[in-house]
Amino acid sequence: MGRPMTAGKIFAGAIVISAMVAGAALYYLQVYAYYDEVSADAPNGEIMLTSLASNQPETILYKGFQGIDASSSPLRFRACFTTQHSQAMLSETYVTIEGAVPLNGPVWFECYNAQEIGAALETGGAIAFLGQKDIHDGVDRVIAVFPDGRGFAWHQLNDKYKE
Repeated sequence: MGRPMTAGKIFAGAIVISAMVAGAALYYLQVYAYYDEVSADAPNGEIMLTSLASNQPETILYKGFQGIDASSSPLRFRACFTTQHSQAMLSETYVTIEGAVPLNGPVWFECYNAQEIGAALETGGAIAFLGQKDIHDGVDRVIAVFPDGRGFAWHQLNDKYKE
């Protein structure tokens, strides 16, 4: 005959099961729950770069837009697109920025790879542009463009909240 279950074993089992359920819920909430698809014609889906001449954001030509955003944080915006503009033309017309660091996106948003973008920015394979200053309080939209026209957008903290 087996040993009877003690209250301690039941209690420990309940804690383990509760922790597993909470962990699964937390993972789901962080990776899937708060994201919404953004269309290119939505106000927050437009790809704009800040002009050197006017210091104002201007829409550029782009296609193939895929975007996501979440109301839970202004830093959750990610987008992928292609543009026919060359890096040279963009660099002569729009504000470039140094030290842009792409934030990781959810793994299911496959067009956006922060490691690839970051490595290209470090080696000069991509150029980072100021999309829009203070798109949210203390948050800028950054646009990175590769030589082949692939573009990526994300939000990052600006000087207001950086230490």
